[in-house]
Amino acid sequence: MAFDEKGQADTYQRRIDICKRSYDILVGLGFPPQDIVFDPNIFPIATGIPEHDNYAVDFFNATRWIKENLPGASVSGGVSNVSFSFRGNNVVREAMHSVFLYHAINHGLDMGIVNAGMLTVYDDIPKDLLERVEDVVLNRREDAAERLIDFAEQVKDQESGAKESDKLKWREGNLQDRITHALVKGITEFIEQDAEEARLQVGKTIEVIEGPLMVGMNVVGDLFGAGKMFLPQVVKSARVMKKAVAYLLPYIEAEKKASGEEVQNNGTIIMATVKGDVHDIGKNIVGVVLSCNNFEVIDLGVMVAPEKILDAAEAANADIIGLSGLITPSLDEMVTVAQMMGERNMEVPLLIGGATTSKVHTAVKIEPEYKGAVVHVLDASKSVPVATALTGDGRASFANNVRSEYVKIRDNNARRRAKKTISPLSFARENAVSLDWENYSPVTPGQLGVQVIEDYPLHEIVERFDWTPFFKSWELAGKFPGILEDEVVGEEATKLFEDAKALLNSIVEQSLFRCSAVFGLFAANGIEGDSTEIYTDENRTEVQATLHHLRQQADRPVGNSYRSLADFVAPKASGVEDYMGAFAVSCLGAEAMAEGYESNHDDYNAIMTKALADRFAEAFAELLHEKIRKTYWGYAASEDLSNEALIKEAYQGIRPAPGYPACPEHTEKATLWQLLDVEANIGSSLTDNFAMAPAASVSGWYFAHPDSRYFGLGKIGKDQVDDYAARKDLPRDEAEKWLRPNLA
Repeated sequence: MAFDEKGQADTYQRRIDICKRSYDILVGLGFPPQDIVFDPNIFPIATGIPEHDNYAVDFFNATRWIKENLPGASVSGGVSNVSFSFRGNNVVREAMHSVFLYHAINHGLDMGIVNAGMLTVYDDIPKDLLERVEDVVLNRREDAAERLIDFAEQVKDQESGAKESDKLKWREGNLQDRITHALVKGITEFIEQDAEEARLQVGKTIEVIEGPLMVGMNVVGDLFGAGKMFLPQVVKSARVMKKAVAYLLPYIEAEKKASGEEVQNNGTIIMATVKGDVHDIGKNIVGVVLSCNNFEVIDLGVMVAPEKILDAAEAANADIIGLSGLITPSLDEMVTVAQMMGERNMEVPLLIGGATTSKVHTAVKIEPEYKGAVVHVLDASKSVPVATALTGDGRASFANNVRSEYVKIRDNNARRRAKKTISPLSFARENAVSLDWENYSPVTPGQLGVQVIEDYPLHEIVERFDWTPFFKSWELAGKFPGILEDEVVGEEATKLFEDAKALLNSIVEQSLFRCSAVFGLFAANGIEGDSTEIYTDENRTEVQATLHHLRQQADRPVGNSYRSLADFVAPKASGVEDYMGAFAVSCLGAEAMAEGYESNHDDYNAIMTKALADRFAEAFAELLHEKIRKTYWGYAASEDLSNEALIKEAYQGIRPAPGYPACPEHTEKATLWQLLDVEANIGSSLTDNFAMAPAASVSGWYFAHPDSRYFGLGKIGKDQVDDYAARKDLPRDEAEKWLRPNLA
């Protein structure tokens, strides 16, 4: 938030000054720019105080400045604040929120906090109200506030639900209006009936898709692109579209067979999750959105080899290739695909997306490897305008603009990297976290070794759900349960939550998922060089496994330690007999269930199924950790925390996962899998790039020391790469490959 020693920023200049200062500090400390989200402060307008009149305009301009001058940073804001002066008048507030979002998004806003129930479609705002609201939001005239206040009294009693008495009144409209309404609102009940009516009015069945259905989907696409619809609504729209297409398809096939003509679309897109990665929720959502906009999407699935991706693109004469990935090794796979596209002299545009990707990485690592257009796509809402630009008449100009932008990003990145100071590994180790081992008495676990928990009761896991990430997967920003009453996304979040609970009840009642876990508690001690020995038994004479940790090296202020997970286990030389643990949990059954929905053209419930499976895996990991702390290990036997406190991790000990900030190198999972015999015990496996399969799986290490903390490794130097390669007995180039995202 744009806040400093003087208070909140309330002018354009103060907003950009504070954000620039914050950005420079964070980036200078090695914080990834793409993880920085600024809230430049949205304040009420039309308050009657002249100093407040330009608040919205200042926010818009500050947003644009941040996006243009602070590469990688995102912008958010609490949209409901802007209409606070009109609380009690929902008609005006809804219009103000929609107008503000419309202009803020055009200035670069990435996310906003507002109740979806307090929004109206921008194009549906009455012209007289729209004029007055925009006068206020854009500060277009001195009497704007007074005019809106006067007008507000005329519409005060008009509530959004005034038409509830006649929910089917839309069925009285003409055919196009009915189809558009069904698509925008996600109503499947009448779509086959309307599709048949449309079919009887055209010469060829395909004209129903190219005509009224695409007219409706274009409205959906426009509303979504302008921030006037949300992702769950779009996926529901896709369900309506797919049901209509499925109804029409037999007629189309029969006519095509008789005439030999091919169906036209906006372009063919090959999509795939790259080799070694099993995560596909985000990719599936993007595919749905693109399909809604008349692109033919050929989804190759997950763990797709580069050769298969390129062969499929050539066979389909694809217009675009889209790559997705979640784990950091996927970044290298994307580089490999780009290089292979170059070797084949391809010129097909390449789209890059996924949770682990960023515009900076795309510009620095991927784009230079390929002569064709390479574009990072932040989320589903950006996919359609990018794909449209890359297949339209202005594609060359668009590609050149992206190249120019990426050159600037590379130059800025090079300058930032040149400013970063990496401390020698020897210095970092000398300034490691210092713990008082002499006065520390580790708790001995009740039972050492490996234990398996099979088919844990689903209803108990549900009690530990953290729902916030569930909404995030649907691109709805906000913390649960407050998001249900949020002024921007609340209404849509509530509908999504109700749908999720209905599906969740079926999963639990019918035992459609199977959640199992394996964990181990072991005698352990640290050894020189940031490694930890795991012993076969309490005698500590036979080493069962050695864990190799990494240490922070980015220069830190005087007095601040350079952290490593190695710091949290007692050194062997201390004489303290310490312990640590390992775990893996997995949720099976989601893939088959999702496939069933997909075969019935129901992407909404297919995506919902996988999103719920992720919640089961994460909740089970949290529940298991509590049992470890209180029972199996017992170092916090008297712990009594609420689920909210558990979600906030207000307990002793940590469970860092290989591949995440404190231990970002993925090959350590192989040691964990071998130590626990994970695949044999619970059926979860590792891919070539060490992604866990099924995707709804969680694994990690247990540390019990009360001073153990999560942290981000940040950038490391070449000396640590050499040291790590030697410790793991890896060729240096292979070690560098796995550590590449963290190389200074």
